[in-house]
Parts: sequence; C-alpha cells; structure tokens
Amino acid sequence: MVHLGNAAPGQFCWVDLAASDADAAKAFYGRLFGWTSGEQAANGGSFTRLRQSGQDVGSVYQLSPRHLENGVPSHWTPYLRVDDVDAVVQRAVALGGEVIVPPFVVDGTARIALILDNVGAHVGLWEPIGSGEGENAHD
Repeated sequence: MVHLGNAAPGQFCWVDLAASDADAAKAFYGRLFGWTSGEQAANGGSFTRLRQSGQDVGSVYQLSPRHLENGVPSHWTPYLRVDDVDAVVQRAVALGGEVIVPPFVVDGTARIALILDNVGAHVGLWEPIGSGEGENAHD
C-alpha cells in the first residue's frame, strides 16, 4: 500500500479493520507483524492507529453493539485516494454502484465515503483536505 502522503488518485492509501473484538485484533496483528497501536479520538468516538516502523499502516475499531447484533462480521475496508470524493461517489452511482456512507469530514484531514461497486464489493474513498496529505492524516 502506498503511504497516505504519497498516494496518487486511484491508489490505495489507508485501511481500517472493523473488529468484533478490537483488543484481540490489536494483539493478533501486533504479534503477527510487529505493529504497535495507540488510541486516537475521532469524530466523537475512538479508533486505534496501527503503526509499523514509525509509519501509520491503518487502524482498527470496535464494531458497535448494533452491528454485532445484526451479524456484521469483522472486516477490512481499504481506501482509495481521490481528488473529489463527491464527484467519484456520483460517478460510482452512475456506473451501477451504491453509496453505503455518504461523504463526511474526518477530523478536518479528509473527506471520506464508502461505496459498493457494481458487483457488491465495498471500498472507501479518501480525499485529503487541509493537512490530509501528511503522514498522520488519520489523526
């Protein structure tokens, strides 16, 4: 995966893990890859930043009780870097995709959205804003 600050439009730039047991996931990936983790407040909640060799590699967060009650399994969400999240969402819908989460701002660093493509796979879209190009853009 390309680092956030170096990602060109259309390249993968970030990944989130929504976990049924975030603590177990952090421990697993810490042992598997040597990733370190640290809690981070974001949009009224929190997530855990995953780091390797001093660089962010992604994040993990706990699935909500509602998601768990509805049988949502643990899953990864990769993000693609875009220049204009609104335009890409509109284009995706025109091509047969669906909007899962409409565009919104993440802590003043990025506008993101989640879509389903025309075959049902989900992907995130990441448009940097402000300091959103930087190494710690997911702060």
